[in-house]
Amino acid sequence: MLALTLAAVAGIATGPVLGSGRPFFGILMDGLFGGIGVRLDKAARGPKDLIVRGVVIAVMGISFAVFVGLMMASISAKLPVHGVTEIVLLSLTTSSGAVWRTLLRLYAAMKDNKVRGAYFAVARSTNTDLSAADDFTITRTGMGFAARSFDKSVVAPVFWYLLAGLPGAYIYAGIAALAARFGRDGFTRGFGTVALGVEKVAGFIPSTIAGFFMALGGLFTPTGGMTRAFRGILARKGRAPYVEGGLALTAMAWSLNVVLGGPVTDRDGRILQKVWAGPEGATARLEAGHLRRGVYICLMAYLLFMAALMGLYGLLGRVF
Repeated sequence: MLALTLAAVAGIATGPVLGSGRPFFGILMDGLFGGIGVRLDKAARGPKDLIVRGVVIAVMGISFAVFVGLMMASISAKLPVHGVTEIVLLSLTTSSGAVWRTLLRLYAAMKDNKVRGAYFAVARSTNTDLSAADDFTITRTGMGFAARSFDKSVVAPVFWYLLAGLPGAYIYAGIAALAARFGRDGFTRGFGTVALGVEKVAGFIPSTIAGFFMALGGLFTPTGGMTRAFRGILARKGRAPYVEGGLALTAMAWSLNVVLGGPVTDRDGRILQKVWAGPEGATARLEAGHLRRGVYICLMAYLLFMAALMGLYGLLGRVF
């Protein structure tokens, strides 16, 4: 809980690191392996060749994450500083405040009709080319980023920390970074298949938890709808696949009665034909007010998740 609070406060204070709202360790992973991956992921290569190359980069990246996770656990054990060390190190695998600040800056720019230049952090964080996108696409991308960050950068690292300590949080954060960079939301042609597959296995339960809290957040969000969100999660149509945001994005779209997703161009110039997620008849022409509500429902989901952690802590204290 203290690590999440630290990440939230520090992120709000400093904003995105190197223009990205992702966790610090995820940014490090992208810096170390992103360039290598781009050189290996050539469109001219066949699917089998790309899969083999993807296995190589996935093994390298995951091995590095395991090494760092074990090293961080060792540092925390040898220099605990009354638990402060572990709090700081765990916070490096999470992100929330930087996401909120990124989107609030975009919201302020949209109100002043000065969107151009304010979307850079959203584009970098989502590996999306927004230079030719309209304001509606930029808004949908920003709201989708908020939903997915709650899942991948808040709930999932905590889930794996509770199961396997710091190594678990770092290994998951490393896998998530590889999947986000090379998985291309499922449009990978083979190179990101392994990283995406491993992340789907590791992230399935956290994604379900994140979707639940996002839907619950609709109860406390103006114009939000918790019942509508749960109906969307169970619906056959209007849902985002796991690789495109999953239950968290679906719950946000249905709760706020908007449509998220849609085609985008990634940072390498490839067009990703993502599905439209949301209730039938809802609008995809999203504006500043929608973005503000998207940030609000994520904040409510975050606070509810923190409250659940506090309740779990109290329950375990009574049992043990």
